[in-house]
Amino acid sequence: MPEEGFPEAMGYDRTIAMFSPDGRLFQVEYAKEAVKRGITALGIVFNKGVILATAKVLDELMAPTSIEKVFQVDDHIGAVASGYLADARVLVDFARIVAQRHQITYEEPIDVWTLAKEVGNRMQLLTQYGGLRPYGVTIIFGGEDHTGAHLIEADPSGMLFEWYAYAIGRGAPTAMKMFREEWKPSITKKDAIKLAMDVLEKTEKIKEGKKIDLAVIENRKFKILEEEEIKKILK
Repeated sequence: MPEEGFPEAMGYDRTIAMFSPDGRLFQVEYAKEAVKRGITALGIVFNKGVILATAKVLDELMAPTSIEKVFQVDDHIGAVASGYLADARVLVDFARIVAQRHQITYEEPIDVWTLAKEVGNRMQLLTQYGGLRPYGVTIIFGGEDHTGAHLIEADPSGMLFEWYAYAIGRGAPTAMKMFREEWKPSITKKDAIKLAMDVLEKTEKIKEGKKIDLAVIENRKFKILEEEEIKKILK
């Protein structure tokens, strides 16, 4: 019997290893809710590569470099996250080790799907054992390998999905609506950057105290664009 004053679900959210009668893992669902509360982050595949972007909140006394939200994983792969960024940092460090180990072992860069599967496996592992909690973060990996450009989402359950344009965080519903209306396979880098900027300005109301972080992976090279570079591209 459930405790008085508590919903029946409360008996099944004390440990990650227990399914509710209707087949749910509440701790995984709670982790997904943490992602929905995070700042909007997004990725867009354009005709020659991938864009990753997000906004970050800056205090006037905070060093901008102390908040990393768009991550370089390898020369040809980047990542952006929403949710608990401490969890994202740990997973990105793991992904970097996986990428370097693959390079040393096989003497070739890791492909995007292989990397994403390794991270997804790590995330899924924490949905199986009591005493642990799922990672409270969703990561979007963007990169370019010998098979083309890829944008892959890894959610707290460890499930992987590939997208042409995708957003996570509190502005995701609005962002996805804009993507469905404006994304097309032939979209150029300039138009993809403009779309990313429009999405973040609408969902995060970019103003003083917030900054856009935007990276481009093109010709298998990852690069974070400075504000002046973005303005120059959009001219």
